[in-house]
Amino acid sequence: MTAIADLETPCVLIDLDRVEANLKKAQAFADAAGLKLRPHIKTHKLPRFAKRQLELGAVGITVQKLGEAEVMADAGIDDILLTFNIIGAAKLARLKALHQRVTIRVVADSAASVDGLAAAFTDPSHPLGVFIECDTGMGRCGVQSPEGALDLARRVLAAPGLKLAGLMTYPAAGKYRESAQWLADAKALFDREGIVLPEITTGGTPDIWHADEAGVATEYRPGTYIYMDRSQVAAGAASYDDCALTVLATVVSRPTENRIIIDAGSKTLTSDLLGLTGHGYVLGYPEARIVDLSEEHGTLDFSASASKPNIGDTIRIIPNHCCPVSNLFDVVNLVRGTELVETVPVAARGRVD
Repeated sequence: MTAIADLETPCVLIDLDRVEANLKKAQAFADAAGLKLRPHIKTHKLPRFAKRQLELGAVGITVQKLGEAEVMADAGIDDILLTFNIIGAAKLARLKALHQRVTIRVVADSAASVDGLAAAFTDPSHPLGVFIECDTGMGRCGVQSPEGALDLARRVLAAPGLKLAGLMTYPAAGKYRESAQWLADAKALFDREGIVLPEITTGGTPDIWHADEAGVATEYRPGTYIYMDRSQVAAGAASYDDCALTVLATVVSRPTENRIIIDAGSKTLTSDLLGLTGHGYVLGYPEARIVDLSEEHGTLDFSASASKPNIGDTIRIIPNHCCPVSNLFDVVNLVRGTELVETVPVAARGRVD
């Protein structure tokens, strides 16, 4: 077998044992909480891992873009939730094609998005399921109140080719209680109107171990949990020992005693900070700081570190945010311990369309 040390850098390593442990832990937690698990594949973008999530008990998968849905459908996955507004004739045509071969449901947060869906999907014998996306504190997409959700749901119910799938939200990190209350208020309003909500779906890895406090939610959609990363460690969702994805980089220059340059820049590690200082955690050198990224160079400050690598040495980095890293590489290296098991293409890489 090939040793990790023999791989060309920069490259991504995925620890298979940690992946398996993370998947099993989350599925067991969801099962104990009485929640359906519908993992988001945007983190790994690999059909093999999506299938493993389903084998362990997930009810389906979540995707963010049509391109990801198409890749997963081509791989034989047939229960997909697409949590992004689908706008425009070209994308609606692609959605219709997917709807003909798999179970796919979507979200909407405006009259314009519902009307577009209603115009494209007109067959009452094969309606498209639509979730009303709710802004429960994230400040991104979503209707702004339970009343707004009810109004939009009525618009879905009035369209012959659509059916109401329920409510969907992505809560702000740390605001799971506020989100649960928002959803409870919305459900109470729907109940008073006699409108059934088949599912209430929420999610997010930062608060995954509080999923049992999701209130009226019936489904949870974590993504990053499969790999974990520095931001999840900072959020308390993981430890560094849980992190399955690392970037292997080589020291290519040491201009001063404490300034070390590696062959991994913003095109490798991403420039996402997510409120953190520096651009990753260096395994074996906890005091080292990744202080700057240009496109191909990473600059590290080792002034607080008693030990320092030399030119030609490799280091492993846990990135701040693993999800963009998956989308920056054509392949990832699946490893166990210090040995390479397999190098695999990232099937949905670049499918942000």
